[in-house]
Amino acid sequence: MNIDRAMILSAGRGERLRPLTDHLPKPLVKAGGQPLLYWHVQKLRQAGILDIIVNSAWLHEQIEEYLGDGSAFGVRITHSVEGPGGLETAGGIIKALPFFEGRPFLAVNGDTLMDLDYRQFLENIPAPGQARIFLTQNPPHNAKGDFSLEGGRVRARDQGENAYTFTGAAVYTPEIFKDLKVQRLKLRPVLDGLIKKGALFGQLIRGRWFDVGTSERLKEADRYMQQTHTQKTGEQCNS
Repeated sequence: MNIDRAMILSAGRGERLRPLTDHLPKPLVKAGGQPLLYWHVQKLRQAGILDIIVNSAWLHEQIEEYLGDGSAFGVRITHSVEGPGGLETAGGIIKALPFFEGRPFLAVNGDTLMDLDYRQFLENIPAPGQARIFLTQNPPHNAKGDFSLEGGRVRARDQGENAYTFTGAAVYTPEIFKDLKVQRLKLRPVLDGLIKKGALFGQLIRGRWFDVGTSERLKEADRYMQQTHTQKTGEQCNS
């Protein structure tokens, strides 16, 4: 079964980026001259995923206005607006489940930046009741990592030596959430439950990932995108 639908998780408040995010949703902050959401939508479209649901809470009107129905980006956007404070990651996914019509789906964090080919997320689709998360080498701000990865299976960080950082990108199957009601619910307990069942798999990304959770990390991502965008533009002009 191919994955043809995705979710961009965009309901976070962005506390560590205040005061910037007092008047702008975190997924709309810019890196490389474009909002973070722009890069996600473009990468999803290039990977062949045209049906996308975007959840939002804080300043949701700005996200809805920016994306619209997706036609300006060559995709189809559905909006899932949550109440004040949002539903956390798992809660947001549960609310959006009908959109996926019982099929596996890709989820990415709208407040991250990934300079990579999103088709790699679609290579190994998990079986019903399983999930596959995508990890990266630990950045300085998360030196101990989030999970261990051994033989393709994900374990708790203290159960293995090969610890990596969770990028927020993952392929989920709806069965994972079928017994959970729409509520404010973090993702980590759900993933820990899958680890106990041996149903959580992982792989390392091929490309660059940025967590833009602070002003300094946002500046780093912006510098990277400005540089690579300029290089690619120059290469195209010379070709």
